[in-house]
Amino acid sequence: MAERELIERARGGDTVAYSALVRRHQAVAFRAAFVITRSAEDAEEATQDGFVKAWKALDRFRDGSPFRPWLMRIVTNEALNKVRSRRRRRARELMVPLEVAAPSAESEFESGADATALLAAIDRLPEKHRLAVSYLYLLDFSEAETATALGIALGTVKSRAARARAMLAADLGEAS
Repeated sequence: MAERELIERARGGDTVAYSALVRRHQAVAFRAAFVITRSAEDAEEATQDGFVKAWKALDRFRDGSPFRPWLMRIVTNEALNKVRSRRRRRARELMVPLEVAAPSAESEFESGADATALLAAIDRLPEKHRLAVSYLYLLDFSEAETATALGIALGTVKSRAARARAMLAADLGEAS
């Protein structure tokens, strides 16, 4: 069934249609939340909370707009809330390796040490730069989708991604 039809049916209260939308976007939503929270548990909670909030907000979804960036903005906000909450509760949490967040993206990298070094370098980026490159390259979002999901301007996505690539090149000892 087409996504537009599922959205309309879900707006009418069809939980089966909404479940189909959840299944279509669940994996990328979890990976997006994990990129932010760095915790599988928090990412799972943020994803679930995001889907619940999206269900309740479906009447505010603009017809004709792309659904995925709208949904990812909600999930991103929930993930950021989890991080803020965690910071208030405890100074530091054990980190789960970033590789768990991007199993589908690993195929785009060379296997072994290069991928591990790249993921570790991404992990060391300042959060705003890490999020931009993670959405663009690990989650395979377009620049426009990344801007919507992160709630920033398109030009900001481009500049943060460019700066992040320069930082990664310097960190990995490569020429830019």
